[in-house]
Amino acid sequence: MIKAWSHSRVVVFEQCKRHAKLKFVDRVPEPPRPLPPGKSEHANDRGTRIHEAAELFVKDNVELALELHSFSNEFFELRRLFREGKVSLEGEWAVDKDWKSVNWKSSDVWARIKLDALVHISDTHAVVIDYKTGKRWGNEIKHAEQMQLYQLASFLRYPKLQNIDVELWYTDLDELVKMSFTRAQGLRFMTGFTKRGEAMTSATEFPPNPNIFSCRYCPYGPAGTGHCEVGAQKA
Repeated sequence: MIKAWSHSRVVVFEQCKRHAKLKFVDRVPEPPRPLPPGKSEHANDRGTRIHEAAELFVKDNVELALELHSFSNEFFELRRLFREGKVSLEGEWAVDKDWKSVNWKSSDVWARIKLDALVHISDTHAVVIDYKTGKRWGNEIKHAEQMQLYQLASFLRYPKLQNIDVELWYTDLDELVKMSFTRAQGLRFMTGFTKRGEAMTSATEFPPNPNIFSCRYCPYGPAGTGHCEVGAQKA
């Protein structure tokens, strides 16, 4: 069984349970991927590098990475607030089945949430910031769900908070997307995320869900490791 979930894990599980089992239970390594034409790094590696550069700029005296210049004003303000003790970075939060905070590596972990930055405007108001590299189009639903989970986790972790703004900084697009929640609004998302998390962590069967979308790029299909042949005709 899968003991703990995160938003990215739930997305994989809901797309194809077999994929989730191979990745999270059997831990089958994904095969090496060729670089996209004209690219020097994969999108996920680039995203990791840029996220690390953003963190280093805010907390250390380093130059702002070129890829972040579209948000230079915001990053300089974030650095100022960090020096005032109002910003926490790269928060690794974990909760048990009752949504109570536990250690990231605790045996009781049921869900994990990782934030890029949290700004405490006051005891009752906070801003959650998530850096996004790459495209926004086609990811709207996934990104909106991430915003909902971030604010929920923040309200639960800080009981005094009454208002939370969640901002997505699309650094490649020079776009900022913002959603605002009151505590009453934000806590309503707990039921939905609880059901999704329970479905994943209580599953004992992991049937494949063959379709042209999930099978085409599956690392475990015939063009990958070959662990799943069911979706061969769909790929």
